[in-house]
Amino acid sequence: MQFDQEIFSLIQKEFDRQQHGLELIASENFTSEQVMRAMGNVMTNKYAEGYPGKRYYGGCEVVDQSEDLAIQRAKKIFNVEFANVQPHSGAQANAAVMLAVLKPGDKILGLDLSMGGHLTHGSPVNFSGKLYQPFFYGVKKEDGLVDYDHMEEVALRERPKLIICGASAYSRDWDYARVRAIADQVNALVLCDMAHPAGLIAKGLLRSPFEHCHFVTSTTHKTLRGPRGGIILMKQDFENPFGLLNPKGEVRMMSDLINLAVFPGTQGGPLEHVIAAKAVAFFEILQDDFMVYAKQIIANAKAMEKAFTSRDYDIVSGGTDNHLLLIDLRNKGISGKKAENTLVKADITINKNMVPYDDKSPFITSGIRVGVSALTTRGLKEQHMEQIVDWIDTVIRDTDNQSNILSVKNDINQFMKGFPLYPGWKI
Repeated sequence: MQFDQEIFSLIQKEFDRQQHGLELIASENFTSEQVMRAMGNVMTNKYAEGYPGKRYYGGCEVVDQSEDLAIQRAKKIFNVEFANVQPHSGAQANAAVMLAVLKPGDKILGLDLSMGGHLTHGSPVNFSGKLYQPFFYGVKKEDGLVDYDHMEEVALRERPKLIICGASAYSRDWDYARVRAIADQVNALVLCDMAHPAGLIAKGLLRSPFEHCHFVTSTTHKTLRGPRGGIILMKQDFENPFGLLNPKGEVRMMSDLINLAVFPGTQGGPLEHVIAAKAVAFFEILQDDFMVYAKQIIANAKAMEKAFTSRDYDIVSGGTDNHLLLIDLRNKGISGKKAENTLVKADITINKNMVPYDDKSPFITSGIRVGVSALTTRGLKEQHMEQIVDWIDTVIRDTDNQSNILSVKNDINQFMKGFPLYPGWKI
C-alpha cells in the first residue's frame, strides 16, 4: 500500500506545533501515550450498534468487555450507578439527555453563552435553541459570579422543564444545592454539564454535582485528560417523572431513556476504539498520581491568577477556583481577536472569548480564555506561571513589534525543550 506522505507530514507538523509552544486553550489537554495507542487500534474496524450484550451485529464479545470496563471505571470514579460512555462528544451527550426528557418546544433554562455558557445550553444557532424554547440566566455585573437570584426569577416566571448548570468560560465553583432548590420549586430536572472541571470534581477538589443534579454530562478530554468524546452519568436511576411510556405501556426508567436517546436516538454505531481509550483514561484517573496532577492544576491556575493580577489584568469574577481564567482586555486597549492572533505568532495558543456584558461581537470579543491543564500535563509548576504571563504581557503590550514577538517565540521554544512531549514519539 502506498504511504500517504501528505497527511502524515501534516501530523508531524501538528506534533511539532504542540511540542514547541505553550498550549493555553482551556478545553485542550495532552493524553497519555497509552490513551493514544488505544485510540489507534483494531477496534476501529468493529461495528457495534447497541449496548454490551444487546448488539445488532455479531462478533462483539470483545468490544462488549472493553465497553463494560469503561462503564465500570467511570462509575467508580464518580461513585454513580449509571454511565453511558458512547457519546461522541459533550454536545452529543447533552443532545441525548434533552432528547430523553424533552419534547420539541419545551422550555429550558441555561447560562447565557455571552456570559460563559455553552452552545448546547440553548444558543439559538444550536440544536438546543432550535428544538427547544430557551431562556437564560447570567452573571452579576458587579462581581462576575453566577446570579442565582436571576436564575430563580426566570425559573419561577417561565417554569422550564430542564435547568442547565455548567459553563465553558466560568472560573468559579457552582452552588448545585441552590440550583436544585430552584428546580424543585418549578418541578424541573437539572442537567449539570461539568465538561471543564470534571477532572477536579473526580478527585473531590471542587463540589460534586451528583447529589443535586439528575443528570451529569462531560467531555472525556479537558481536565479528564482522555480522548475526545463524551459521557452521561447519573448518581441513581429513577422513574421518568413525566410519565413517558414504552410500547408496552410501562413507565420507563431514566437509564433506559438515556440509553435509547444515545442509540438509536442521536447516534449510530459507537466508536469502540475511542471507548477503549476512554477506559484507559479512566484507569489513569483512578490512580493516586492523578490526584497530584489535579492539585497541581489548581495551584498553577492560582499562580497564573496572581501573575495576571499583578500586571493589572482584569480577571472576570476576580480569580479562579478551577483550571481556567477569563480575562477582560478592555483596560489594555486590545480585542480578544487581536490578542489571539498576535499571541499565536509567538507560539502561545489561547482563544478569544466574550466576557460578560461584552460590547464587541463574538467574532472580535473583549477577552481571552486561558487554561493550565495542558501545561500542567507537560510538567510545569507554579514558578513557571510568572514567566508565562510575562511572555503574554510582553506580546500584548506591543502587538506590532514583530522582532519582539519573534524573540518571545524563540524563548518559548527553547524553554519548552525542558518539558518534552511524548519523548521518542514517531509517526
